[in-house]
Amino acid sequence: MPRRTLGVVLIVAGALLLADVLLTLVWREPVSWLRHRSDQPRLERRLATVEDRGGLSPVAVRGADATTAMAQAAARLGSTARPGDPLGSLSIPRIGVRFVFVQGTAPGQLREGPGHYTRTQMPGAGGTVGLAGHRTTYAQPFRSIDALDPGDQIVLRMPYGRFSYRVMGTRIVDPSQVTVLARRASSGELLVLTACHPLFSAQQRIVVTARLVRALPRLHS
Repeated sequence: MPRRTLGVVLIVAGALLLADVLLTLVWREPVSWLRHRSDQPRLERRLATVEDRGGLSPVAVRGADATTAMAQAAARLGSTARPGDPLGSLSIPRIGVRFVFVQGTAPGQLREGPGHYTRTQMPGAGGTVGLAGHRTTYAQPFRSIDALDPGDQIVLRMPYGRFSYRVMGTRIVDPSQVTVLARRASSGELLVLTACHPLFSAQQRIVVTARLVRALPRLHS
């Protein structure tokens, strides 16, 4: 290959590499984002099927209070959900987040979207609900959770109900500090979001804690 041609090839390759780095830094990693573009619609279709048969019976809600009916539905989902199954949708209006989240936090599950810590409760069960997500790869659902302030709203829509939480606070912890997911006595239901921190590093974890403020049952006809 002539020296001039080789030089042009190297310049173009360098420019493409630099563009990829800049794109990742200021926006998102392009390859995993393109994969997400197909993963999330597929999960939404699967979730719609679950929702069609997952609503609460109006008769059942009348026969018991709505809180009990949702807790029972949460227990059923927790006992039957398999790794990778879509569980519900997560919405954080403050940072423009809306994702289907799945059961499990293994690498394969987190590639598809936020994942539910299997050792924590399902929404509506009355304990701590834990979700993990990436900040810099695979659609980076939690990239901007450091921008959340106390009082910001987080909504989880489940096949059996809609659960609204208000952010209480954010903290930075070591990866080994798993107590952030522990159930807290007399705290009511909590939602805990975790992600690596800082950006492009797994040195620490950022933890956002929110308290349940409203739960509405989802009824089917």
